[in-house]
Amino acid sequence: MCLTGVDYFSTLGYQPAIAALAAGAVAPIATILLVLVTLAGALPVYRRVAHESPHGTGSIAMLAKLLPRWGGKLTILALLGFAATDFMITMTLSAADATAHLVENPFAPAVLHGQEVVITLALLAGLGIVFLRGFREAIRVATVLVGLFLAANLVVIAVAIAHLVGNPIVIGDWWTVLTTQHGNPLFVIAIALVVFPKLALGLSGFETGVAVMPQIRGDASDTEANPAGRIRGAKRLLTTSALIMSGFLIASSITTVALIPAEQFAPGGQANGRALAYLAHEFLGEGFGTAYDLITIAILWFAGASAMAGLLNLVPRYLPHYGMAPAWARATRPLVLVFTAIAFTITLIFQASVDAQGGAYATGVLVFITSAAIAVTLSARAKRQRAATVSFSVISVVFVYTTIANIIERPDGIKIAGCFILGILVVSVVSRVSRATELRATAVRFDPAASAFVAERPGTIRLIAHEPSDLSSERYRAKLEHAKAAHHLPDERPLFIEITVSDSSDFEGELLVRGVERHGARILTVESSSVPNAIAAVALHMRNELGCTPHIYFRWTEGNPVTQLLRFLFFGDGEIAPMTREVLREAEPDPRRRPWVHVG
Repeated sequence: MCLTGVDYFSTLGYQPAIAALAAGAVAPIATILLVLVTLAGALPVYRRVAHESPHGTGSIAMLAKLLPRWGGKLTILALLGFAATDFMITMTLSAADATAHLVENPFAPAVLHGQEVVITLALLAGLGIVFLRGFREAIRVATVLVGLFLAANLVVIAVAIAHLVGNPIVIGDWWTVLTTQHGNPLFVIAIALVVFPKLALGLSGFETGVAVMPQIRGDASDTEANPAGRIRGAKRLLTTSALIMSGFLIASSITTVALIPAEQFAPGGQANGRALAYLAHEFLGEGFGTAYDLITIAILWFAGASAMAGLLNLVPRYLPHYGMAPAWARATRPLVLVFTAIAFTITLIFQASVDAQGGAYATGVLVFITSAAIAVTLSARAKRQRAATVSFSVISVVFVYTTIANIIERPDGIKIAGCFILGILVVSVVSRVSRATELRATAVRFDPAASAFVAERPGTIRLIAHEPSDLSSERYRAKLEHAKAAHHLPDERPLFIEITVSDSSDFEGELLVRGVERHGARILTVESSSVPNAIAAVALHMRNELGCTPHIYFRWTEGNPVTQLLRFLFFGDGEIAPMTREVLREAEPDPRRRPWVHVG
C-alpha cells in the first residue's frame, strides 16, 4: 500500500491548495463529490481490473486483449501517450511542489526565492542519477516515508479540527461566504459539479495500485492462472487506500478552506501548493512545520521515483514488443536519459508552477481511469453480465464527462498528451519500418510431423512457398508444375511452406512449424504476423539446427511494387520474395551461408 501510496497519498502535499484555488468556498463540497466518485466509481472499476489483470499489467493490457489488431495497437499507443503525460507530470509537478515546500520554509535561505525552476531541475536531475546508477524497488523506504507523511498529516489535521471546534465562528464564516455567494443549495451542487474535474488529482494512484500486484504474496495455493490470494489482497489494498485517502481529502479540504485566508492560495501566497504545510507552520510552530516540509519534500521526490519506475516498466513492455521502438528502448539507462530530458523541457515550459501543471496531471489521470472504466465495461459485456455492464457504463459516462470537462477547462493536458501521442506515433512508424526486416521470431519449434518431413530429405531441402488462401488439390498441382517449369526442380517431391498471417499488427513471437499432408502434398504450416520474416526464420532454423541447406522457390508477385511494399509493412504479405531475401541478407551477412531464394 505504501509503494502505491508514494504516488497516491503524496498528492495531499498540493491537492488541498489546488482545490481551494480552483473552487474557493465550494472546495469541500466538490471534494465530497470527488470522494463519492472515488468510492462508487474508481474503486469498483479497479477492483475489477485487479481481478481480470492480476499480473500487474493493468487496464492497458485489458484493452490490448479486448481490442486486437491495428485498432487495438493504435488505442494502446494513444493510451501510452496519456500514461506518459500522467507519469511525466507526476515527476515534474511533484518536484515543483517539493521546491515550493523548500522555498517557502522560513529557514530557507533568501537566495532560493526566485530560483524555483533551477531547484526543480536539480531535483529531477538527482532523480535521473538515481536511476542511472540502478534503482531497486525500495518498499521499506516507501513504507517509512508514507507512514511518516500520513502521521504528520494526521497531526496537522487533528490540530486544525481542534481549532475549528474551539472557534466555531470560523466554520460559520465559511458557511456564510458559501451561502452568500451561492444562496441556492442546488446552485452550490451545480458549482461543485463544474469544478469537480479540477480536483481529479485526488484520483491518482489507482493504476499504480494494480501495477504493484506482483509484490503481493497471496496464498500458498495461488497459481499463475488463478492467483486468488493476490487478487483478494489487491482488492483489500485498493479499498484501504481509497478509504484512507477519502478521509484525508475531506478533512484537509474543510480545514484548509476554513482556516487559511483565500488570498494565501493565490500564486505567490504562502499556502499556494502547500496548504497543509501552511497549517503545520501556523498552528504547530516552525520546528514541526520544517519537519513536515522535509517529510513532504522526501515523499514528493519519491513519488517522482515511482513515476519514473512506472514509465520504465510500461514503455519496454509494449513499444519494443510491437516493433514500435528501437531495440535500445528495452534498456533502462537510455530511457532514463530520454525521460529526464523530457521532464526538464516540461519544467521549463511551465516554469515549475504547481498550479499550471495541475490540469495536465488531471488529464492523464482521468484518461487512465476512463480507459479502465471502458475496459471493464467491455469485459462485462463480453461475459454477458448485464447488471455489471450497466453499472460500469454509468461510471464510464461520469469519467468521460469529467475528462472532457477538464480538457475544455484546462487544455494544457491534452496538448501535452497530444505531443506525447504524436511523438510516440512518429517513433513507432519510423521504428516499425526500420525494423521490418528483422527476423521477428523469438524462437522456432518444429512439431514431430514437421521434423519427420525434414529428416526424410537430408542435405538439400526444397521449399515451395504457397499462399494458403486456396487449399484445393488443383492449386497444389498447378503450383508444383509451375515451380518445376520455372526453376527446373528435380523429380524429388519438394515440401510446401505456408504462412498464415494471424495478426499483422503483432511484431514478434514464437513460431511453431507444423507438418500436415493435403492431397498427397507434404506441407509445413506456420502462423505469424509476417510472411517473409517467418519464411526466413524457418529457413535459418533449418540451416542452423537441422543441418539442411534450404532452397525456397517463389513466383513473382503481380501488382505495383510500391503497393506491395506497403502491404508488407502493414499486413505482413505483399512483395514476399524480395522481402524474404532482404530479411535473410540482414540476418546472415555471409552470402555463402545464406539460404537460397529462387524467383521465377
